[in-house]
Amino acid sequence: MSGTTIATSKVGAVLLADGWHRIIRGSFSVATLRFGAEADPGVLGFCCEEADIGSPYRPAVLAGPLSSVLAVRQVASARQTRELGHVAASRWARSVPEAVA
Repeated sequence: MSGTTIATSKVGAVLLADGWHRIIRGSFSVATLRFGAEADPGVLGFCCEEADIGSPYRPAVLAGPLSSVLAVRQVASARQTRELGHVAASRWARSVPEAVA
């Protein structure tokens, strides 16, 4: 991932107005949103399957206007996780002596 490019196949959660929703990885998609045959076809929307094991309506499908998605959480690859670990380790290695009690 670079910049704001989102790999929809790696999205594991979406943040909506009511909080985070864990979703089935690979189920997130973006397409034209239509409610019925007469709907405006120009609005972008999202669709995904919720992975809430406590819900009696498994799996629930979430769909709505793309503008209602505040954030997405992506599953990082093992390579990205290693790179982040190296960055964090290098920051700790350069700690200021006065900051260490």
